[in-house]
Amino acid sequence: MPNYEALFEDENDIFSGTPKSKFFDAIRNANTQIVDDELDKIIEKYAIMELLLSENRSDDFDINRFLEQYLLNNSQKVEEMKKSLYIEFTGEVIQRLDS
Repeated sequence: MPNYEALFEDENDIFSGTPKSKFFDAIRNANTQIVDDELDKIIEKYAIMELLLSENRSDDFDINRFLEQYLLNNSQKVEEMKKSLYIEFTGEVIQRLDS
């Protein structure tokens, strides 16, 4: 997964908004089929990650509690990753607009 951290130094200047706002701008203006396909890919990745995270865990493993604890301990890393993912997903939508 690429790290787009250098782009965050002055995100308002580069994107005229945040990575999150640009993602929502892109999906609001894209063909619904493109948006549906890209959101399906995101949900598929999420499902795979949940399955991987839950592997070899006990039956009483609470994934939501685990994720909340991780967020508490790594909030800065999580925010940087969210920005990178918003940029990646925006790029995927925009790339499909050109085809």
